[in-house]
Amino acid sequence: MDLPPECNSAPNKKNQVCKLRKKSLYGLKQSPMAWFGRFTKSMKNFGYTHSNSYHTLFLKRDEGKLTALIVYVDDIIVTGNDAEEQLKLQKYLSQEFEMKDLGDLKYSLKIEVARSKTGIFLSQRKYVMDLFTETGMLECKPVDTPIEMNYKLCEDMDQEPTNKEQYQRLVGR
Repeated sequence: MDLPPECNSAPNKKNQVCKLRKKSLYGLKQSPMAWFGRFTKSMKNFGYTHSNSYHTLFLKRDEGKLTALIVYVDDIIVTGNDAEEQLKLQKYLSQEFEMKDLGDLKYSLKIEVARSKTGIFLSQRKYVMDLFTETGMLECKPVDTPIEMNYKLCEDMDQEPTNKEQYQRLVGR
């Protein structure tokens, strides 16, 4: 953190400190960990257990009912078969943290969520279509083996240079 200019210019203010008015500093490496520590403590105080297998998953079981909450960066997804508990949890979290309800989950982590009377369906169609559009492969036809077996890759002098950044981005996706 840099001192405001008026603090640096006054020679008689050498031993003074700046008082922070915010409760947290965004941009610090420790702030997400501190927030998650506070969030975990709040969830445990409200009766949720921390999952041993996935550290951002919290569960509450009560008489055959289950409520699950999972955190990803700054998104929280709540699900389960106890609607009353979900409402209590939402009210509790709104009192503890600044948050807003975005309604039923429709899209998260590149997965579309659709509900019907027969169940919940998960799809990555939109993600794949966006990927095809970005790469100019929207009109391509599927094949069992996209490249012939034992094909030797080599650089051709007439070949257009490969866009390294686009290739790395696609491999990451």
